[in-house]
Amino acid sequence: MTAAARGTTAARPTGAAREATVARATGAIRVGWQRGLIELRQSFTNGGDLLSHLLWPVLMLIALFFLRDREFGTGGPLLGTLALPSILGMNVAMGMVTMSQVLTAEREDGTLLRARATPNGMPSYLVGKVVTVSGGLLADLAILLIPGMIIIDGLTVGSAGSWLTLVWVLVLGMVATLPLGAILGSVFTSARGQGLIQLPVLGLIAISGIFYPFTTMPEWLQGVAQVFPIYWLGLGMRSALLPDSAVGVEIGESWRHLETVGVLGAWAVIGLAVAPMVLRRMARRESGSSVAERREKALRRVG
Repeated sequence: MTAAARGTTAARPTGAAREATVARATGAIRVGWQRGLIELRQSFTNGGDLLSHLLWPVLMLIALFFLRDREFGTGGPLLGTLALPSILGMNVAMGMVTMSQVLTAEREDGTLLRARATPNGMPSYLVGKVVTVSGGLLADLAILLIPGMIIIDGLTVGSAGSWLTLVWVLVLGMVATLPLGAILGSVFTSARGQGLIQLPVLGLIAISGIFYPFTTMPEWLQGVAQVFPIYWLGLGMRSALLPDSAVGVEIGESWRHLETVGVLGAWAVIGLAVAPMVLRRMARRESGSSVAERREKALRRVG
């Protein structure tokens, strides 16, 4: 056999293996997409899940209603106008918490183990969770934004530039935060442990200028908040939905789009690099005995 023939023969398995890999990935994405849409539809037809979709936006709308006529300083922008886009950005970041809650709960009840036991189960499972959480997040944002535009004056929602900025901030924000949620969901083995995430997240919300202008915070708190995505998501949403005159209450009187892309992009790179490794390690450690042990502990707590 000539060298050329040997090279051709050796290349064939490589090409076949590549095609098989592509086919598996495509199949996992297709199955995950379908699964995610089914779960998303169920979340809006189940009474308890539907209430969870409505409760937080309604509470935020009530808060905005009482803030709608309050000014920042003398003749400054209305606090309700500043808060609405900030709350939208905060809700995008909260998708991280939702993702971690879902993974932790389904790890505890054995759903994750069953997914691991099926062909391409883990990739399709994760695609499904991303579709479910992202779709629910978009619906929650719409539930908040549409009535909010009626309650709150002074938003710039009529221009194409505003919607374009809103879209890229939203997409980049989800890419930056959902992998972090998957990492956190892999770290905690029980819903009780996962609940500890709420405290630092609430603390970050408090110092990220969501309900009051960020520049009123002490400089050292501003520095801490700017390390994390919540502040930048709020800033990005404000840049999309507020008039240029509102930029006066921001740091440096600038929307800082480049810095927003830089920080959110850095978190996205970190999350996308670390999440697959953590998830694979978590999946390898799952077993029937570990699920049974967690169930027994949960039953003892209930008892």
